[in-house]
Amino acid sequence: MLNRMFAFLLQNLINLLLIALLLRLYIQWLYIPARNPFVQFVFKITNFAINPLKRAFPRISALNFAILLLVIALQILLIWAEYALMGFPFAVAGAEVLPGFLLLALAGLLTLANHMVMGVVLVGAVLSMVDPFSALAASFDSLTAPILRPFRKIVPITGNIDWSPMLVLIVCELIDMFPIAWMMQWAHQMI
Repeated sequence: MLNRMFAFLLQNLINLLLIALLLRLYIQWLYIPARNPFVQFVFKITNFAINPLKRAFPRISALNFAILLLVIALQILLIWAEYALMGFPFAVAGAEVLPGFLLLALAGLLTLANHMVMGVVLVGAVLSMVDPFSALAASFDSLTAPILRPFRKIVPITGNIDWSPMLVLIVCELIDMFPIAWMMQWAHQMI
């Protein structure tokens, strides 16, 4: 019982950090200016983990390898810690289960990235309805514009209602249901 509680707390804390790191990676990929209040918040809560790695792993074009490697390492360590807390026999299983754990880590990261997109789109849609002229709404608009642009070409705005956030949420749910769930099932079979 205590192991399950500790695993729950560990998973939630690490997942929050991973989502913040994925947001920072996405923000840097889009070249969103640092004067943006949401960007400043994300940078402040992730600086403690990224600043020591900046010197070792330089940024190449739009991709920050320090963040990417940290995210992958944290996800793998989280999965190993969860399985260790559940009593998985690592010594007996040997190296044969390593591909399963790596696939499970990849599926976990894709799930987090998918949920991050859903959260950003949902918050952006709510802010555009509640207070469209606030600085925070502008921040989320700059984050969601590249995601929503292809959907806005497919479904036009009707009656002053933008249906593209709803379509993005549906597509994200479909991605969660099929490819990511399939990857997780395959990874569990390998373990």
